[in-house]
Amino acid sequence: MPMSRRCIPYTPRSRELKDSTFALITTAGVHLRDQEPFDIEGDNSWRLIPGDVQSHQLMVTHEHYNHQDADEDINVIFPIDRLRELAAEGIIGGVSDKHLGFMGYTQNLRDLYERTAPEMAKIISRSKADGVILTAG
Repeated sequence: MPMSRRCIPYTPRSRELKDSTFALITTAGVHLRDQEPFDIEGDNSWRLIPGDVQSHQLMVTHEHYNHQDADEDINVIFPIDRLRELAAEGIIGGVSDKHLGFMGYTQNLRDLYERTAPEMAKIISRSKADGVILTAG
């Protein structure tokens, strides 16, 4: 399936950063150590990462980029501790209770577009996050 060239309309922020809660979504293959690893040959599944996760509980399963630095400090690609610091300093309003990780390597774009993305959007929408920070590996 070819990539879509459809434009997504710009949506201005409706709240100030200091009043906004943020979720993280990463394509870097981040997941909890006790969750099933991603299939490195291509995987459209996602992993729910709880908002109270500790960074040492996270790992990367992805062989299509060099994640050596992320293996040492997950915040390189999944800045959960930095997000908490911003909340503690009052720069942002808070950290969502739900974050998502998936592996951005896939050959099945149709499934990613028709199934995975809507599932993830529904979870983030229900989490009451005002904004999402997207990271890639």
